[in-house]
Amino acid sequence: MTATAALHRAWALDLDLRTLYDLLRLRVDVFVVEQACPYPELDGRDLLPDTRHLWIEQDGQVVCTLRLTEEHDGSTSYRIGRLCTRADARGHGHTTRLLRTALAEVGSAPCLLSAQSHLVDMYAKHGFTPDGEEFIEDGIPHVPMRRGGGEPWREV
Repeated sequence: MTATAALHRAWALDLDLRTLYDLLRLRVDVFVVEQACPYPELDGRDLLPDTRHLWIEQDGQVVCTLRLTEEHDGSTSYRIGRLCTRADARGHGHTTRLLRTALAEVGSAPCLLSAQSHLVDMYAKHGFTPDGEEFIEDGIPHVPMRRGGGEPWREV
């Protein structure tokens, strides 16, 4: 029998060190090791006061994580980033669960992300649309995407 996957959310400054370490370790395992892409994972945004971390734990292990940051450029918008799921936990709806939770916090405000190109269709299912041309970041094709800025999006 599989244990229940528990969803957690914390402001950056409320994270305990062990949890922060586990979140960062998962991100490095997926983005740096699995995708064979050495890049500066620690970008200075994880501990900003308005950064929120969302994650799912199963059997005491972090299996999925997402970072939600605020951007203030005349008005508030949000950015979803660092969304990843441990390889053996994929296909169980964890990504969808975290995205829906983050988007509930965002509401109708603009929300941006840089999607790896092969994930554009997955993000489109959550109301994101391409917002620019494909670009290469750290050797991986990405597409800027946007959601919101008007009426709240509703799943059909």
